[in-house]
Amino acid sequence: MRGSRTDSNAQTIITGHAFVQNLRRGRYELATDVPPMLRVAAAFTELTRAI
Repeated sequence: MRGSRTDSNAQTIITGHAFVQNLRRGRYELATDVPPMLRVAAAFTELTRAI
Protein backbone atom coordinates (compact mmCIF):
# COMPACT_ATOMS: atom_id res chain seq x y z
CA MET A 1 0.00 0.00 0.00
CA ARG A 2 1.39 3.36 -0.96
CA GLY A 3 -0.43 5.49 1.56
CA SER A 4 -1.50 9.06 1.05
CA ARG A 5 1.08 11.52 -0.15
CA THR A 6 -0.15 14.57 1.73
CA ASP A 7 -2.00 15.35 4.93
CA SER A 8 -4.90 16.87 3.00
CA ASN A 9 -5.43 13.58 1.13
CA ALA A 10 -5.48 11.70 4.42
CA GLN A 11 -7.95 14.21 5.85
CA THR A 12 -10.26 13.74 2.87
CA ILE A 13 -10.23 9.97 3.31
CA ILE A 14 -10.84 10.22 7.06
CA THR A 15 -13.72 12.67 6.56
CA GLY A 16 -15.33 10.46 3.92
CA HIS A 17 -15.02 7.41 6.13
CA ALA A 18 -16.61 9.21 9.07
CA PHE A 19 -19.45 10.41 6.82
CA VAL A 20 -20.23 6.89 5.62
CA GLN A 21 -20.08 5.50 9.16
CA ASN A 22 -22.51 8.18 10.36
CA LEU A 23 -24.85 7.36 7.46
CA ARG A 24 -24.79 3.69 8.38
CA ARG A 25 -25.62 4.49 11.99
CA GLY A 26 -28.54 6.74 11.04
CA ARG A 27 -27.10 9.96 12.45
CA TYR A 28 -28.36 12.02 9.48
CA GLU A 29 -31.90 12.42 8.25
CA LEU A 30 -30.99 10.66 5.02
CA ALA A 31 -32.53 7.28 4.27
CA THR A 32 -33.78 6.72 7.79
CA ASP A 33 -36.84 4.87 6.47
CA VAL A 34 -34.85 2.02 4.88
CA PRO A 35 -33.17 -0.96 6.56
CA PRO A 36 -29.63 -0.33 7.87
CA MET A 37 -28.02 -2.62 5.28
CA LEU A 38 -29.43 -0.49 2.44
CA ARG A 39 -29.06 2.89 4.11
CA VAL A 40 -25.80 4.01 2.46
CA ALA A 41 -27.00 3.23 -1.07
CA ALA A 42 -30.35 4.95 -0.46
CA ALA A 43 -28.65 7.99 1.08
CA PHE A 44 -26.34 8.42 -1.90
CA THR A 45 -29.37 8.15 -4.20
CA GLU A 46 -31.08 10.91 -2.23
CA LEU A 47 -27.93 13.05 -2.35
CA THR A 48 -27.56 12.68 -6.13
CA ARG A 49 -31.16 13.78 -6.61
CA ALA A 50 -30.54 16.82 -4.40
CA ILE A 51 -27.46 17.88 -6.33
